[in-house]
Amino acid sequence: MSIEYAILGLLSWKPFSGYDLKKIIAESEIYYWSGNNNQIYRSLVVLHKSGLVTQEVQVQESLPARKVYTITEKGRAALRDWVRSLPALPEMRSTFFIKLAWADALSPGELDALLAQYEDEIAVQIRMQEARAGIQPAEAPIRTPRERFLWEQITKHRASFYRRELEWIRKLSDDLRERF
Repeated sequence: MSIEYAILGLLSWKPFSGYDLKKIIAESEIYYWSGNNNQIYRSLVVLHKSGLVTQEVQVQESLPARKVYTITEKGRAALRDWVRSLPALPEMRSTFFIKLAWADALSPGELDALLAQYEDEIAVQIRMQEARAGIQPAEAPIRTPRERFLWEQITKHRASFYRRELEWIRKLSDDLRERF
């Protein structure tokens, strides 16, 4: 994900400070991004220099001044162009896959334990997703019924991913027990 477009998307909802953006991105499951926080601030500088956002310095009593960013029409156009562009396929990166690739080095009991631990973690994620069902994420703008629907579908898809992952890990465990 290009952090610049995530920032433009958030700013299309409402103005934010860099700190607010950093917090939303760090706490979000939707805006997953693996970079460091300084990249958010560097991206804001690039977006500002490119005329995609404006910056307003707000003086605060007994706190440092705060820079609040707002998307410009040029920024909205850039965001629309990016949204219309060909979407990238989802990344299938998983630390678990790497562990599993080398799991033949484990004893059968250790492999069973690894699979059981992963199954337990996936089950926890399913419970968390189910608990969130119907609860709109804090970082979700709900400006129209269609926008609400899209965000709900993202949440449902995340839950279905974990259910499929749980089915897969259980089948893998069963197949290993049957074959080996």
